Amino acid sequence: MSERFVAHLPFTAADLPAARQFAGSLARSVNFWSEVDAGETTVSLEDEQCVHHRVFCDLPLGGGRRCARRVQHGGPCSARPSW
Repeated sequence: MSERFVAHLPFTAADLPAARQFAGSLARSVNFWSEVDAGETTVSLEDEQCVHHRVFCDLPLGGGRRCARRVQHGGPCSARPSW
């Protein structure tokens, strides 16, 4: 079985919502690779790397699917992103 790793890629953003938006876009752009688990994407401040902020809801929906909407989204979970 393959081991899981996390790539740390520093970037700048105006605030946490903007950082989540950037990280979500980046995760979706490489999600076609089976090795990528975009639903587990998190962001953290450079000086607080032990504090992770989730980007996607990622709750199980059944049938092996997971919610692809933003964390703290309004309305029901969905396997289709809303942004």
